[in-house]
Amino acid sequence: MKNPNPLEKDIERRICDYAKSKGCLVYKFTSPSRRSVPDRLFITLKGEVFFAEFKRLGCKPTAAQVEEIGKIKRQGVPVFIIDAVDAGKTMVDAMVRPTVIDF
Repeated sequence: MKNPNPLEKDIERRICDYAKSKGCLVYKFTSPSRRSVPDRLFITLKGEVFFAEFKRLGCKPTAAQVEEIGKIKRQGVPVFIIDAVDAGKTMVDAMVRPTVIDF
């Protein structure tokens, strides 16, 4: 039986595996001098970078995480807060979408 509210680490693992299957590089992101940084850094085959903060379903980021996420977003880098596997797969699919060139 599926757990209706999987642990954060289980959501994170499944999304990271999915992203890798789509060709992304996935790094656990930690910064010794900065607290509250997002959990993971993703790099697509096109060289695009985005971050994800993983939470259990219905859980919210801390105030410090919200502040750090805001700083990253203001630099023009996408940051997603993911609390479900389906949402994480949608995030990955959106970020690795093929580039359409109109001639």
